[in-house]
Amino acid sequence: MKFKAHSEIQYQVLMPTTFIFNIQVSKTSSQTVVEEKLDIDPSFPLEEFTSNNGEVRFLRVQVNKPGPFNIRYEAIVDLQYQVIDRQHLLKTVPVSTLDAGVIPYLFPSRYCQSDKLQELVFKEFGKIDNTYARVSAITEWVHNNVTYKPGITNSSTSALDTLTERAGVCRDFAHLAIALCRALSIPARYFTGYAYNLNPPDFHACFEAYIGGEWMFFDPTKLVPVNGLVKIGNGRDAADAAVASIFGKTNHISIQVGCESLDAGFKPFYVDNATTQKSVLSYQ
Repeated sequence: MKFKAHSEIQYQVLMPTTFIFNIQVSKTSSQTVVEEKLDIDPSFPLEEFTSNNGEVRFLRVQVNKPGPFNIRYEAIVDLQYQVIDRQHLLKTVPVSTLDAGVIPYLFPSRYCQSDKLQELVFKEFGKIDNTYARVSAITEWVHNNVTYKPGITNSSTSALDTLTERAGVCRDFAHLAIALCRALSIPARYFTGYAYNLNPPDFHACFEAYIGGEWMFFDPTKLVPVNGLVKIGNGRDAADAAVASIFGKTNHISIQVGCESLDAGFKPFYVDNATTQKSVLSYQ
């Protein structure tokens, strides 16, 4: 499946500022970048670097003087995915045998205070037998107990805040679900990407849980189809996968984001009728 992902972010820079952007699509074995284009206006020194595994791509831009600054990115991406048999998902991987790269996604993090949620998770999900069923139940619980409501949370809002307020945006839904998973010793990681026909258009956040040796995609907002996500990156939470980190002083002017299918026969499907769907964007 081919998708066109694109974004444009505009700022008014008030003093010399360093930006670190995370807007380029990730290069993995299941996600191939066919072509891409990046423009910044005006032109300033630009450096690309990657995370330790080489899949998450960052851009560092040093804007040396005040004034308007725009960054535009566009990519055509070919995605591959496979369906996982339910029986495979019944296998539990004990913490004692987890790969070293998975272990960090068990721990509490800045926005996912899983150590504070032990009583809640065992009350709500403790009687569920297998890991896949538990994560599915967590996803449904967050979807049913948190209202999607833009504008009431900010970059400081944590999973505990969302649990209290019971409202937020995709970032908040993901943080709460991740924290609940980790409280049950299920590795879970934050996912950010471009989403097919997301309304209103924006970057999208959801999460992946490590089940039966596979990273599986879950979206508590249920706003996007399982097979319509283009990965930008993963992290322990939004602190590791921020679209833009700003070191200086700026005013944000506007953002435009889109993701469209380039395949005429593309048929979006959602979690309700794709519960065995492996994330098309897993590290495989």
